[in-house]
Amino acid sequence: MPTIVVDVMPKAELLDPQGKAVSGALSRLGIADFSDVRIGKRFELAVDGEVTDEVLAAARKVADEILSNAVIEDVVGIEVVE
Repeated sequence: MPTIVVDVMPKAELLDPQGKAVSGALSRLGIADFSDVRIGKRFELAVDGEVTDEVLAAARKVADEILSNAVIEDVVGIEVVE
């Protein structure tokens, strides 16, 4: 059964408090390899049948209108995984 994966991230210009908290924790643990952390959301949409252009268009619409808040988030990826 194919799955459509939708990745949503906070807009780059907005503060990401969760990411800042994780970044601070990494620093306190002595891990200095990462300069920034941003935390987003991943959605997996199971598809019954074949993934057609129409199904992908519907996934894009769902991602834009339901899964993300366009004011503060961007849909950064939609991909099909088997």
